Amino acid sequence: MRPEQAMPAPCRGAPRSGASECLAGSTHRDVLEDVGPRGEIRLASGTRAVLDSLRWPDAPEAAAAARAWLEGWRGAPVTLVPRWQPDRWDRVRADIESEDGAADLAGGLIGAGLAVADAGEADALCRPALRLVESAARARRLGLWREPVLAAIDGPGLRDRTGRFAIVEGRVRRVGERSARTYLDFGPRGTDALTVTVSKRTWRMVRARGLSATSLEGRRVRVRGILEVWRGPTLEIAADGIEVLSEPERPEAEPEGEQGLRR
Repeated sequence: MRPEQAMPAPCRGAPRSGASECLAGSTHRDVLEDVGPRGEIRLASGTRAVLDSLRWPDAPEAAAAARAWLEGWRGAPVTLVPRWQPDRWDRVRADIESEDGAADLAGGLIGAGLAVADAGEADALCRPALRLVESAARARRLGLWREPVLAAIDGPGLRDRTGRFAIVEGRVRRVGERSARTYLDFGPRGTDALTVTVSKRTWRMVRARGLSATSLEGRRVRVRGILEVWRGPTLEIAADGIEVLSEPERPEAEPEGEQGLRR
């Protein structure tokens, strides 16, 4: 029996216009032969593939659950749609669905709360509809979403995930546009809150999506990326790594401290 699809997502989701890394190659059929510990899929043809628009979980227990889900597809005939170029390990980035098109592997994993939608090293999320699948899993508190999303003002929680991928939510207190980078501050000066850094190139893409310093200041957002600690918790985002959220029913609590930028 194949894993249940919590919320199937179409394999051929529309890519963002102009994103060359989202261009689809020739579709071909294969058989899923094995699954590696980090989600690498080995096919009968000898092809090694990883699912596009999906971030494999870091935590060992979560990774084991995601691998077990994929292993339910061993021996299954599948359709593979490669995306642009292989990754640095010469693995094909691809959308993979069941031969009859009824089930999609990335959508199934994300819908079950076993992985998250993420562009990875690409500039754009090739299948933005997977964020809706992720949202449904988060609303149902499935898998990875059993625990609350990290708060941008939770310094200890952020530091605990240093060097790992994280999804963080909070209110942008200030946006500082500089010549080389733009900074999104989530806390007052002197507090251990998150700062998001955006490269000049990425900020141009963010602005092309209709966001700006004016539209982001004071708004609740969700960001995702690798957490680092410099003067405080820091996260650098890709263009698709920021989502503007609706307002919560209750205002979020904020730490006491000096108002303004933390730099």
